Amino acid sequence: MKILAIADTEERWLTDHYDRDRMAGVDLIISCGDLPARYLEHIVTLANVPLVYVWGNHDTEYRQHLPEGCISIEGHIREFQGLRLMGLGGSIKYNDRVYGFTESEMYRRATRMALLAYAAGGVDMIVTHAPARGYGDMNDLPHRGFDAFNTVLDQLKPSYLLHGHIHPEYGRIERVRHHPSGTTLMNVCGAQIIDIPEDRLPVRNRRFFFPVESI
Repeated sequence: MKILAIADTEERWLTDHYDRDRMAGVDLIISCGDLPARYLEHIVTLANVPLVYVWGNHDTEYRQHLPEGCISIEGHIREFQGLRLMGLGGSIKYNDRVYGFTESEMYRRATRMALLAYAAGGVDMIVTHAPARGYGDMNDLPHRGFDAFNTVLDQLKPSYLLHGHIHPEYGRIERVRHHPSGTTLMNVCGAQIIDIPEDRLPVRNRRFFFPVESI
């Protein structure tokens, strides 16, 4: 499966100079937040493949205008061609104007989602805006990651966690990191193409009945 993951900064090759060759074979687009609704609408119209998204800390405009033609996975578990996704957007709450959560709020939110994911047979990919604490985040409050994500990664052990929020211009940024849980962590700020081998998608063993909506 070929995925285009985007976050934070607009890419001209996806708008003014749409590059069909670079988009060839993309099955799914995932937005990790902080992108205007009009940008997502433009991309999904040109690409004509499903686009799913979570909210970034600056996406409060979504309260008035959700991205049309796109699918929110914010606080949801959804499945696309066997790929199970769980969405947890937002950043650390550093003022009242952003879409943010305290650490304790995110812990309650994330662990509740983890229980639902466990009941559904697990997830393959967690889509966030902020990174996990200690894995590509920064020390200042606005760019600090959530320790709650480390707890959820240890519980669910997904193959991937995609995030944005930490821009390359902030300093030396590693695009790919590896978590002790075995999860591959990817900072997709801007745009990143991800090829997922079919053998990385497991056969589900649903532990309890919990319906997961398909994309």
